[in-house]
Amino acid sequence: MEAYKKLMIVGMLLVIAMIGSKPILANGQSFCHMSKEGFKACMPSVSGENPVDPPTSACCSAIAKADLKCLCRYKDSGLLTFYGVDPNEAMQLPVKCKLVDSFSC
Repeated sequence: MEAYKKLMIVGMLLVIAMIGSKPILANGQSFCHMSKEGFKACMPSVSGENPVDPPTSACCSAIAKADLKCLCRYKDSGLLTFYGVDPNEAMQLPVKCKLVDSFSC
């Protein structure tokens, strides 16, 4: 259970890097304006050898609410990789969700 909580925190950190807001990682609160549930919805699209593409509507809804500049802060931190999140896949979510034409940190 503790490893799952850490994974959720790292995912929220990714969202924070993209969004630009102060991360809050405790008890179901948001991370870069992305909820724990939103992060969980995006995990299949940013982890594993064959990420889900396109992302689910639940993931895209979460990314639409996320602070992308905030999430960018975590792209090269190593935390995302540690928790199984591919930072490159994560940074592609705004484009794959058709929220923006292009995105880079």
